Amino acid sequence: MTDIIPSITAVPFEKPDELNVIIGQSHFIKTVEDLYEALAGSSPGLRFGLAFNEASGKRLVRRAGNDKDLVAVAVHNATAIGAGHVFVIALADGFPVNVLNAVKSVPEVCRVYCATANPLQVLVAESPQGRGVVGVIDGEPPVAEETEQDVAERQRLLRDIGYKS
Repeated sequence: MTDIIPSITAVPFEKPDELNVIIGQSHFIKTVEDLYEALAGSSPGLRFGLAFNEASGKRLVRRAGNDKDLVAVAVHNATAIGAGHVFVIALADGFPVNVLNAVKSVPEVCRVYCATANPLQVLVAESPQGRGVVGVIDGEPPVAEETEQDVAERQRLLRDIGYKS
């Protein structure tokens, strides 16, 4: 056991305001192809880019996607996070709710840290061995409890956009 206390840094996730992202952890180079297939098969009009940080061997930021700009967003942020076995998915023309189960069902995926369009910070711990994600800060803190009017608006919105009938 080591008595080293890792430092923790909040790494800002840089993206356009409305862009949805998924950040998770996986364990094998095959992740790139499997996530690509899961995303491509989930939603016909989905545009996406993904990046995966290798933790051994060449230790490259592996990448794939069907939109070069979204691939660039994923690679930029995976590089900034700099933790091994982390993957970043940037989504357009679709929402995480449409692909999240497919992403989670990829055998190499160990966990999903977040799926969001909110402003985001990734909490990264660093020790002499390397870096690891310890969590995320997704959006801002709540300011109040919802009112009955807020409940009605939430329920109406979900029906208007087709998620509830």
